[in-house]
Amino acid sequence: MKFTEQLRKENDDIYQLIFFHPFVEGIGKGDIAKEAITHYVKADFEYLNAFMKIYGMALAKSTSREDISFFHEKISFVLHDETHPHHNFCEYIGVGYEELQGHPLPPTADHYIKHMMYHAQIGTLGEILAALLPCPWTYLEIGKELMKKYNPTEEHPFYHWISFYADDVVEKTTLEMRELLDKYMEQASPEEVIRAQDAFRKSCQLEWKFWEMAFTCEEWPSKKKVLTSE
Repeated sequence: MKFTEQLRKENDDIYQLIFFHPFVEGIGKGDIAKEAITHYVKADFEYLNAFMKIYGMALAKSTSREDISFFHEKISFVLHDETHPHHNFCEYIGVGYEELQGHPLPPTADHYIKHMMYHAQIGTLGEILAALLPCPWTYLEIGKELMKKYNPTEEHPFYHWISFYADDVVEKTTLEMRELLDKYMEQASPEEVIRAQDAFRKSCQLEWKFWEMAFTCEEWPSKKKVLTSE
């Protein structure tokens, strides 16, 4: 069994939690609170900005032109293509995309980015890939699950979101990342394998937390209203 196959098997419990999260199910049903979508897009815009920077850090650690080209291509995909699902959400809530950019990160998104940055700064390329992979992989499977379960037509409010992540392009990205991670893990030390496994699982858990963050409109405690006896 290849390394990424083992990762998927070991983390199926979290994947199942993600598939049945109320925000994800709300995408399939076409019914999500507008406040939750707003919270999601604000955080995800900044998250994807960080994701591109981490790809850049992986590119800087690459020793072959093949890997440099790979990470350059992935940066371009996030920059130019992965805005389309955001636009679908923005159209649904009737808010311009630019209005949801440049906002402070809520706690979970902040933690998720710093988790990936940690591995990008001190880890190997294998660790970086393991930390990054759950994002495209879980979204690919979400797209396919929603397409299979709800069979949305173009009249569905989130048809473009679902069809984007169920598309062959996202599958290609996921498979390429898996193949590269498998290649690196073939020559990895036992210690690096453990670190990569840990990075992957924590990213899976933070993917679930990201959906929960959006669904509950999570904020820092300092932004919440303080109740008094008056």
